[in-house]
Amino acid sequence: MEEIKESLVFKGIAERLTLGITRILENMPGVVDVRFVEREPAEKRSLLSWEQKNTCILPEDLRDFYLTTDGFTLTWSVKLDNECVPLGCMMINSVARLCPLLQPVSLFSLPNAPSLADLEWEENNAQSGTGHAPAAPHFDSRSRIFELDSCGGNGKVCLVYKNCTPGVVVQQSEIWFLDRSLCWHFLTATFTSYYRLMITHLGLPEWQYAFTPYGSSPQAKQWASLYQPLTFCSELSLADHAGDSHLNKLDPAKAFRGKAKAPVPKKKQSTQCSLGSTTKSQSTTGKHTGAKR
Repeated sequence: MEEIKESLVFKGIAERLTLGITRILENMPGVVDVRFVEREPAEKRSLLSWEQKNTCILPEDLRDFYLTTDGFTLTWSVKLDNECVPLGCMMINSVARLCPLLQPVSLFSLPNAPSLADLEWEENNAQSGTGHAPAAPHFDSRSRIFELDSCGGNGKVCLVYKNCTPGVVVQQSEIWFLDRSLCWHFLTATFTSYYRLMITHLGLPEWQYAFTPYGSSPQAKQWASLYQPLTFCSELSLADHAGDSHLNKLDPAKAFRGKAKAPVPKKKQSTQCSLGSTTKSQSTTGKHTGAKR
């Protein structure tokens, strides 16, 4: 009886954590093997030690999340040709794996070894924060960046603290996406908003690229159109307007229309040759008539 009660309690917690997405996935055609990993809540002392170690205050919603479950993992697969193919993955790193993106320089590293801080230059700094877009994070000491999700190697979702001063505790944080070309893309201002985005997109491959000007790969778009048609269509219309500057506009009517052939000018030599041939013929006829006489 106690085991049944514990399983019911766990199902209730899992239902609240996943916002009911597990039942929705199980009812989708072709979806199999929906797995939610059960985790114990994080201890308060581990959260305090993390804050002291990194000189950052965790957001209130992220702190409450870790006090409920130390990380989050939900995966699901699809059945293709009688084989289970892993497709969706929703993940939030545990407190122990909430590591800085910029690791401190080791004593055993080369003195002139390149690092992410070398990507900072004046032109980038001058262009950051222009218009209505928020200023992008920096790879140097001005920002403190922690990895929330590795995105299966397609990028990194990061918890970012900006405008940092060495030795000073910071509180304000945002959620950003770092793509494979090391470009930053703003996702949400709070962890709760990002968590809802992750659940809404079902953890599909490369779903974070919907918030970039160039979008996801064609294969990822096919999966999104199949299992997330409404959200995919709305995001596709937004990406068309946002990504105009990143696309080469080609007008097929101008590029592939046939060119009109210019008239070939007649050669003067042909006319001269024809005149010469007529004069020759006249002279020969004159000779023949003179001989007859």
